[in-house]
Amino acid sequence: MEWSDLKIFLAIARAGTLARAAKVVGVTQPTMGRRLRALETALGQILFQRGSDGFVLTDEGQAILVHAERMEEEAQAVTRVTAGGGLNGEIRLASSDWFGAHVLAPALASFTQTHPGITVELLTDQRRYSLGRREADLAFRIASFDEPDIIQRRALTMAYALYGPISGLPTSLGDGAGVSLVTLDDAFSDLPDRAWLRRILPQARIALRSNNRDVQAQACLAGAGLAVLPRLLGDRLPGLCAIQLGEAPPSRDVWVGYHRDLKRVARLRSLLDFLLTRLS
Repeated sequence: MEWSDLKIFLAIARAGTLARAAKVVGVTQPTMGRRLRALETALGQILFQRGSDGFVLTDEGQAILVHAERMEEEAQAVTRVTAGGGLNGEIRLASSDWFGAHVLAPALASFTQTHPGITVELLTDQRRYSLGRREADLAFRIASFDEPDIIQRRALTMAYALYGPISGLPTSLGDGAGVSLVTLDDAFSDLPDRAWLRRILPQARIALRSNNRDVQAQACLAGAGLAVLPRLLGDRLPGLCAIQLGEAPPSRDVWVGYHRDLKRVARLRSLLDFLLTRLS
């Protein structure tokens, strides 16, 4: 058995089709099929039921999956503990869209100028990248980490404010009657700023929702409505003005985390210390 074929097996089990698994692994679909057949021949077992909807694990495949995932975890642990390399090499950093664009990107530009041997890859979207599977080496999140073996700390406490365009600020807000709002979408209805808006401006009309803070900021700037934004974002955008209501929206903590196996990796420690100094 080729041990590398277990990687193919895991990709197919997770993706459900050869095409999607091939994109994850970075090989062609025919290669995926050939290597899967070779693995099944070597083991003497059929690992998947092939159907029009994709690949489903057989009982034998399900039994092997547990051991394959354990092997993957150990292989990744070896990679992490041998990932030294001094102040040279790559670091994969993950954050939300707006935090990466407006907060991390300027800091990273300065960091890479003073550390030319380090290449930083910044991943910005709503997905939570796994630090255990090394989808990212370092991650900033709005909530603390619940993955095992993660070293984490509070990076900063982030303040929020209600913003409107300088060119069209309302003269009075009252209970919100006649006021339009730009807010997070319903998937984030339990977040503190949504609850704060409902309490402060109960009669306001929601004009636009988005899961993207940058979209909210641009819509607010264009006059779609008032928006609660992180001050790290809103204060950086010319044309937006914070509205003082006597009570600010609730602040939130930003956490940074990395796998414990990387705690002695010099380039990660260097980047983390640099970013925490910039954020303090």
